[in-house]
Amino acid sequence: MPNENMIHIQGLNLTFGHGSKTNQVLYDVDLSVRQGEIFGLVGESGSGKTTVLKCLAGLLTQWQGEMAIDGKPLSHGINRPQCRQVQMVFQDPYGSLHPRHNVESILEEPLAIHHIDNRDDRIDSMLVKVGLSPAFRDRFPHQLSGGQRQRVAIARALILEPRVLLLDEPTSALDVSVQAEILNLLAELQQREGLTYLMVTHDLGVIAHLCHRVAVMQHGRILETLATDDLLGQGPQTEYTRVLIDASQHYSRELAQQVAGQ
Repeated sequence: MPNENMIHIQGLNLTFGHGSKTNQVLYDVDLSVRQGEIFGLVGESGSGKTTVLKCLAGLLTQWQGEMAIDGKPLSHGINRPQCRQVQMVFQDPYGSLHPRHNVESILEEPLAIHHIDNRDDRIDSMLVKVGLSPAFRDRFPHQLSGGQRQRVAIARALILEPRVLLLDEPTSALDVSVQAEILNLLAELQQREGLTYLMVTHDLGVIAHLCHRVAVMQHGRILETLATDDLLGQGPQTEYTRVLIDASQHYSRELAQQVAGQ
């Protein structure tokens, strides 16, 4: 795996509001992801994981610090070259796809925005790459299963041929039976296309299955970064990471149902 960094974040801070209503949500986040690496971000809800992705994607613009993709500094906003380099796959595929646009329209839109030709062939090829077929072009999101919708969302992200995918809990809204299929698809695409992934997840099983390294976040800060192989061994240095691992290992669906019923 090449050593050069595809994603570089240094001293990333983000604050919402003004005066007495100021709320800082990211504190001096430092993060580097190598080219061709799958890097995981874990932590409890509200720890700032998705916020980091949104800053990289240009969806949040008031950040302070330094961010770069493939050595090129990012501006505070969205521009076309950045969109060609970085794309995001959201947690809820039904919410992220326009309900009145069919699959063909969903995949054609980014090609039209970026004035890319040969659209029909690109759409057919991308549908095949994500495990669908050209027959899905005329279908609308409500006519697709959850897994099929997420495949379309992945196809939309990849149709501009980016080098970086930002993955925000890409399987958490799916049935358990479908989650492994999508994870295997993402792993296959990463290998075939030489992509770099930054993935947010609550599931340490996903981290163990897919990621090379992982950073642990709490209250807007990076607590530690370690190799995935060290995650379940003697690697974790902070008590918070050890609590996350313990909670993941002892999670029980039956226990969760009992707690919900109390």
